[in-house]
Amino acid sequence: MRRLLILGAGTAGTMMANHLRPKLDSQEWIISVVDQEETHYYQPGFLFLPFGMYKPKQLKKPIKKFIPKGVELITQRIDRIDPASDSVSLKKGESLSYDVLVIATGSQIAPQEVEGMLGPGWRKDVFDFYTFDGAKALRDKLESWAGGELVVHISEMPIKCPVAPLEFIFLADSFFQEKGIRNKVNLTFVTPLSGAFTKPTATEKLGHLLEEKQIRQVTDFAIERVDNEHKEIVDYGGRKVKYDLLVTVPPNMGDEAIARSGIGDDLNFVPTNNATLQTTIKDNIFAIGDATNVPASKAGSVAHFESEILTENILRFIKGEPLQEEFDGHANCFLETGNGKALLIDFNYTHEPVEGTFPFPGVGPLKLLEESRINHYGKLAFRWIYWNILLKGRPIPFVSASMDERGKHFK
Repeated sequence: MRRLLILGAGTAGTMMANHLRPKLDSQEWIISVVDQEETHYYQPGFLFLPFGMYKPKQLKKPIKKFIPKGVELITQRIDRIDPASDSVSLKKGESLSYDVLVIATGSQIAPQEVEGMLGPGWRKDVFDFYTFDGAKALRDKLESWAGGELVVHISEMPIKCPVAPLEFIFLADSFFQEKGIRNKVNLTFVTPLSGAFTKPTATEKLGHLLEEKQIRQVTDFAIERVDNEHKEIVDYGGRKVKYDLLVTVPPNMGDEAIARSGIGDDLNFVPTNNATLQTTIKDNIFAIGDATNVPASKAGSVAHFESEILTENILRFIKGEPLQEEFDGHANCFLETGNGKALLIDFNYTHEPVEGTFPFPGVGPLKLLEESRINHYGKLAFRWIYWNILLKGRPIPFVSASMDERGKHFK
């Protein structure tokens, strides 16, 4: 028997298990998934939890519920990967050999990388919302917070879901309006980028929205430290931004097992071919989702599109056929703008978000880079799609893995 080993049972790893089990002969292939956790979290919902739009129980389910029949689930911590011996060591001492390895270990926040971020203010007046515990703690804080300087801050790129910090500050604007204390809150968006987003057209659109909502922008801010005593963040040039409540996105890094294995870059992301998703470590090692260093958005939609292409490439690899260079960096994201509206953006390696219609060219019904209620409902509907379609490796109707250029207005 040969083994295909998947490291990680998050979004990407779970999808790969569901894609591959029906396509590999169970008499010939064992498929094993390793993850130290027992709970699967709907991470896009962390954005809504601080504002009471979701309850905690709506965002988590048992991992085993989504692992398909015929796939071995091993609940252990990964110690290290040894490409030379085609094996993975687990924390309890067990070693698993593999013929094909899929690294889907994701990314995680690393607040320890910024001086003072884990200081005495952590989860008292300094919060993250990229973790379940962080989002819950922030919800509790916002329930009683009376106002002041609220700063939403991005430490550095890349991060999971690059639009989420913007969504948070837009939702905060709506939240405080509904509470009747918006006039008591100053909102500031602090980013290491030169604008609101990573792509010029979207940056212009989102920059206007920040202005309309009277949200101050501080750009090109490379954080050096969090000064807990004076309640301010300080960049390497000496600029300071004061806060009463800091909602920060700490540096995002790949799993520590990647670092222990000595196979990642400086941020523990796995060097991966942008188009085939085969790693540069060894031919029988592939990577997907947030674990890779490909220059695509670290978002669930990207992992979904990658999974379709990676599945075919793994089957080709097993058969000894050339891999297809088909992944184009496609990302598709709803971006909450507050007041029951959202934008939809669709882009890839070569095309930035543009105006147009989605998913049907010229018809829609969704419009790109345009605020609407239907986009907001699309964002909320995604939770059902995630649990019932995405994780189970089922295709999303009318949405292709590669970006469809039809119906989009390119300049």
